[in-house]
Amino acid sequence: MRLIPPTDYMFLSVERGDQPMHVGGLQLLTPPPDAGADFARRLRDSWASTTDVAPAFRRRPAATSAFSPLRFFWDELDEVDLDYHVRLRGLPRPGRVRDLLEVVSHWHSVPLDRHYPLWEMYVVEGLEDGRVAVFTKFHHALFDGVSALLLLQESLSPDPDARDLPAFFAARERTARSTSGRLDLVKSTVDLTADVIGAVPKFGRLLTQVVRDPGRARPLAAPRMIFNDQIGPARRFAAQSYGIERVKNAAHGLGCTVNDIVLAMCSGALRRYLLELDALPDESLVAFVPVSVRSKSDTEGGGNAVGAALAVLGTQYPDVESRLSTITTSMGQAKDVLAELDKTQILALSAAMMSPLYATSSVEGLSQVLPPTANVTISNVPGPRETLYYNGARLDGFYPASVVMDRIALNITVIGNNDSLEFGITGSREVAPRLQRLLAYLDDALGELEVAAGR
Repeated sequence: MRLIPPTDYMFLSVERGDQPMHVGGLQLLTPPPDAGADFARRLRDSWASTTDVAPAFRRRPAATSAFSPLRFFWDELDEVDLDYHVRLRGLPRPGRVRDLLEVVSHWHSVPLDRHYPLWEMYVVEGLEDGRVAVFTKFHHALFDGVSALLLLQESLSPDPDARDLPAFFAARERTARSTSGRLDLVKSTVDLTADVIGAVPKFGRLLTQVVRDPGRARPLAAPRMIFNDQIGPARRFAAQSYGIERVKNAAHGLGCTVNDIVLAMCSGALRRYLLELDALPDESLVAFVPVSVRSKSDTEGGGNAVGAALAVLGTQYPDVESRLSTITTSMGQAKDVLAELDKTQILALSAAMMSPLYATSSVEGLSQVLPPTANVTISNVPGPRETLYYNGARLDGFYPASVVMDRIALNITVIGNNDSLEFGITGSREVAPRLQRLLAYLDDALGELEVAAGR
């Protein structure tokens, strides 16, 4: 057994039946010309026959009881029942994409069974256009979005003729570590404590800056609105792609970053969505924006290495220029804060900043006392910049499905994939109705930004 790092254990500790803490991804693959009608079955069977599974995919909690001291440890199995984890499913005719999104919504609503390693994979056949879909879900305690995407990319190839590629959960050659997992954790805990103590003067100065500047996003300062309600167990998942050149051109014309344009698209779409529901607050929505502090080579062992920024979205403004100006100012201030800290200090500050969110999701009634820290999560994850293939099957899309929690019932995650930005929207079915309308509103918001950019 090995100890679960605190940053990973947090996702296990706040999980409930109506608040599963897994993330996922929907991939769309175009089979190679010689694939045959049974391509999906052969794909599933090849993955299920993997003989050497990576350690992270063999881990389950050592105890399922919240009162056992073993709950702080991973139990790493010698063998994994891949027939349980890798499943073949078919869509009813005619196999529309909307039917696929409905079943993904259902799969994403169901918590992972802690008696097994905390991941599942569904290979889906029957899409009317002949493509094969793959939906993978894994507990956030195992991976964050960046580490999971890096693992996926390692199992793909830019060569359409490459064959015998490994499953993304297969073991890879790694450099042996000189210390055990227990010693690694002790060392990291000591390092974390030293870094946090050394950063106390910085934290104090940064806190003073936040308090003195009322325009900055800060914890416990977001307006109460419909997303800050208690969620139920059901999820809705919506997905769509937007050409990355459109976004880059808008960013160039407006003198900002691609991430600023993504946030501005979300701001415009959320404003229209909430206006239709007669639920737009007078004050701006605040977004929790995850910030990865993981290096590209740091995929070994999985885990989480994500900091947090808070972005003011300017949703109270009807004009796109004011919304974008609010976003760029807010994100610039957040980047200035993070630039003064190292990786460990960013993680510590982010944990302190987001602790009210996890507290209100865990303690019944606390949300009625504490105001929200954020209203929505918006995450932008860099992805592959070239067309990739798995044993000749072209990766056409990769749409992220993420976590929603009590008091933050909507998550918009974006992945860059070759020449597209691929949006995955996850929401509580009860708290965020008619979620699919956000897809059209995102496109409208991008059009507004293009007009403002003179394109």
